[in-house]
Amino acid sequence: MSVTVELVTVMLACARIGAIHSVIFAGFSAESLADRIIDANCVVLVTSDGAFRAKKFLPLKSIADSALNICKQMNHKMMACIVNPHLNLNGNDINDVLNNNIENKCGINWDSNVDILWTDVMTNVCDYCEPEWMGAEDPLFILYTSGSTGKPKGIVHTIGGYLLYSYITFKYVFNYTDGDVFFSTADLGWITGHTFNVYGSLANGCSIVLFEGTPTHPNPGHIWHIIDKWRVNAFNTAPTLIRSLMKFGDHYVKQYSRQTLKVLGTAGEPINPEAWLWFWEVVGDRRCPVVDNYWQTETGGPMLTCLPAATPMKPGSATLPFFGVIPAILNSEGRELEGPAVGQLVMKNPWPGIARTIDGKHQLYEMTYFQKFRGYYCTGDGVQRDADGYYWMTGRNDDTLNVSGHLLSTVEVETAVVEHRAVSEAAAVSAPHPIKGQCIHVFVVLNNGFEMTADLELDIKRRVRNKIGALADPDVIHAVSSFPKIKSGKIMRRILTKVAQNDRQLGDTSTMADELIVEQLFNTRGIKSY
Repeated sequence: MSVTVELVTVMLACARIGAIHSVIFAGFSAESLADRIIDANCVVLVTSDGAFRAKKFLPLKSIADSALNICKQMNHKMMACIVNPHLNLNGNDINDVLNNNIENKCGINWDSNVDILWTDVMTNVCDYCEPEWMGAEDPLFILYTSGSTGKPKGIVHTIGGYLLYSYITFKYVFNYTDGDVFFSTADLGWITGHTFNVYGSLANGCSIVLFEGTPTHPNPGHIWHIIDKWRVNAFNTAPTLIRSLMKFGDHYVKQYSRQTLKVLGTAGEPINPEAWLWFWEVVGDRRCPVVDNYWQTETGGPMLTCLPAATPMKPGSATLPFFGVIPAILNSEGRELEGPAVGQLVMKNPWPGIARTIDGKHQLYEMTYFQKFRGYYCTGDGVQRDADGYYWMTGRNDDTLNVSGHLLSTVEVETAVVEHRAVSEAAAVSAPHPIKGQCIHVFVVLNNGFEMTADLELDIKRRVRNKIGALADPDVIHAVSSFPKIKSGKIMRRILTKVAQNDRQLGDTSTMADELIVEQLFNTRGIKSY
């Protein structure tokens, strides 16, 4: 589902009756949706007839139908698919559409053995639902995040610890006081949407503004219009959106007062100082603290964060640990570094919001987060600590891509690419992007008889979109004769990253099997689509 009141209703209804929910980002493909349904052993799917992002129609019901067909082929049976008539089908009654009395312009198919209309269910619902009493360590939800294994990981958060941590981090990160109105552009399919948009804010009794659509439609001032209209006090968004709005200039911001704003928040990826300063100076009129916070799906809430009017700000820094959080920086051998340092970010002790397991794969959970450095929680992120003890995030250490604040697995992208009949090998890396922060570059070795053309490039991208979703669409595809590899055959991804970034400072290449390939790589760089 897209970001709607009904989606929040479903989340809270599940919590009230003791059911485990798993919210799936509306931009994912049918295959990605089916993978998650099967992995979590889901029995009910709730979706909408469709949604619009600006003028683009998202056929959510059709995607759901395709996903359920895949589930059926895999012998996974669903009890029901509840359909919310979100679009109201251009003002038409959905029952008339289903009975073919009106042309079905949105392509809604109906299977009476599975599909149930939301409005039909709601006609017989009581006003009060007795809550199911649960244990503090019972699961609240499963949320999927991509990892270096290529398969999405179902992160499990529990009732007591997660709710406590979401409540307390929201309260202090945004300096919540009674009567405040909170607005975040985060999709509810991601952890920020869960913690800030729903559980943390509502646990504090905060009024929330939900945002569906795109920030530049119908014009680039849409966000600031919403802030003025609903008298928003705390606004939270991602660096990607800040950069995308910056390019339209200050005019669209300054035509609105924004006088109710007290706090500005940003999370999801490191923010560059230029975007931070624009956010603070133009959006916040240099009077609203900018709280940049670092966290993960697995942490449940912010781990490093500025506290408004309490923490001296540094543009681009996630600043200092939240209450009770004890971070450390390790080198590649696992030795803890003191003072100013650069290395791998770990946590030295647990906190209430820590994920309890990966659904059905507890051994993988232990291996992923605790085995690499015994006695520490390993974030998988690189970090720098300055002389003042402030933390600056430097990016992922493992094979994941952070695109517009969304983590994707390199293996997942590569698997989709090599399934194309023209591709023999593929390797995905990231490179800086002026809007997204990072974008995806895919290097491919083509099979004999194929050559890279504009049509082939579009076809490969189309396959990735269909397999994973639009957010995984490669920005650049490089056709190369071979990859830089060590003598054992392992691809040297850091060299491909250097090529994608057009950086010839390669470091040590003594282990490379064929150093001549490097110059060929730089001479066959792909064409940027941005």
